[in-house]
Amino acid sequence: MANRVASLKSIVSHAKKYGYVFPSSEIYDGLSAVYDYGQNGVALKDNIKRYWWKAMVQLNENIEGLDAAIFMHPTTWQASGHVDAFSDPLIDNRDTQKRYRADGLIEDYIAELDRKIQGACSRAAKRFGSDFDMALYERTNPRVKEYIEQRDKARRKMVDALERDDLEALTKLIADLGIADPVSGSKNWTDVRRFNLMFGTQLAASPDSSADLYLRPETAQGVFVNFLNVQKTARQKLPFGIAQVGKAFRNEITARQFIFRMREFEQMELQYFVRPGDGLKHYEAWKEKRMRWHLSLGLGQENYRFRDHDKLAHYADAASDIEFRFPFGFKELEGIHSRTDFDLRNHEKYANKKLQFFDPLRKAHYLPHVVETSVGLDRLFLAVFSIALQEETLADGSMRTVLRLPPILAPTQAAILPLVKKDGLPEIARALFGDLKYDFNVRLDDKDAIGRRYRRQDAAGTPYCITIDHDTRQDQSATLRNRDTMQQARMPLTQIAAFLDARISMKAHLKKL
Repeated sequence: MANRVASLKSIVSHAKKYGYVFPSSEIYDGLSAVYDYGQNGVALKDNIKRYWWKAMVQLNENIEGLDAAIFMHPTTWQASGHVDAFSDPLIDNRDTQKRYRADGLIEDYIAELDRKIQGACSRAAKRFGSDFDMALYERTNPRVKEYIEQRDKARRKMVDALERDDLEALTKLIADLGIADPVSGSKNWTDVRRFNLMFGTQLAASPDSSADLYLRPETAQGVFVNFLNVQKTARQKLPFGIAQVGKAFRNEITARQFIFRMREFEQMELQYFVRPGDGLKHYEAWKEKRMRWHLSLGLGQENYRFRDHDKLAHYADAASDIEFRFPFGFKELEGIHSRTDFDLRNHEKYANKKLQFFDPLRKAHYLPHVVETSVGLDRLFLAVFSIALQEETLADGSMRTVLRLPPILAPTQAAILPLVKKDGLPEIARALFGDLKYDFNVRLDDKDAIGRRYRRQDAAGTPYCITIDHDTRQDQSATLRNRDTMQQARMPLTQIAAFLDARISMKAHLKKL
């Protein structure tokens, strides 16, 4: 029986032990909220990027790729609104000197009520079995009703305060809810104040001629300023999109929960340009397309949900998040926004350059509207990893740790294991490795007993092990072992490549999209 490993501590430990994620600068005691991806982590991350890129760019004739620079002209961030509006509400605890996002504390309070609601409903479902009606239970059970009322009231007050930018109301709400410092339990808070999230830097040959710049806080603006460059050179008509994968930087107040919230992170974004008036239609279409892409990874439909924004950003007329059930609750994984023409209109104004598209059908120039899909690559990495990491009780009562990564994303897709280091078996294994390495990520593993090697590859996430034994010299076959079922089957060496291709190739998954 397999159980999801819910502990974030276990996930962090396993990620480090098996070469996925390391604390940055660890020999110098690390750097807060900055991480390095190890040999397996960089491969998993690259496979996620490739699957996203193929689905977004390669499969769509009207979507082009871009890689814009991290440094941009500083006026870019005035036009986008980041200089004036890109800040979070900050609050300090006087006793612990810890710093938090005020809305984050309230969201954690709301998430805790959600966990209580889900826990009560899960216990009731076990008691009542197939007759259980969750909606009716939520409406009639006094305790669950109270939790729901507390949750909804807290959310309404938070959204109202954020929409009015009423920092005093946020301070009062934290006090009224009795929210305590999660570290110490202290409720000795400062007043809420604003904190700008952009990292400043300088670009210059000498200090006297320096120009103040920012590390980009998002990747989208690089697409907007290149809108006409891509449209004209690719000869695209509306609707069309520009996709980009790139680093962004935010001076987060409380960067925590492992790689979920970091100061240096990577985004995978699509800006989809449409005719004015068509934005909401394409917005709904992309919500459906993006959810279908996520579900294709096989992480479980129950772990996803949509949440429409209560408070819209200054550039949007509609916005929704795809939330994922992380070990610490449902949190944003991907944002989908109808951005109107805000960005292009402001860049046109600040740059004093025409960015309008000429529509040959309408015989008119106009600024397109934009639908954006933006998924955090690091968050998606964590989502995949946290669902995949499981502990399983075997028939003999022993336990094994297995990382059930989707095979198309696994860093090592097959491990080749010579049973012993003699009798010509290593040579056969190395020859098979040489045949497979051009099409698959394969690894030779000849250290320890075969059982230990199986367990090691299970924990590292390798979908298949190929064992070369003494019979291989006679029948030119090997034993293939499935990570998830642990079942083994004999197969000719000449058929292994086709077997792996049918199960590991991205092509089959992409066709389902």
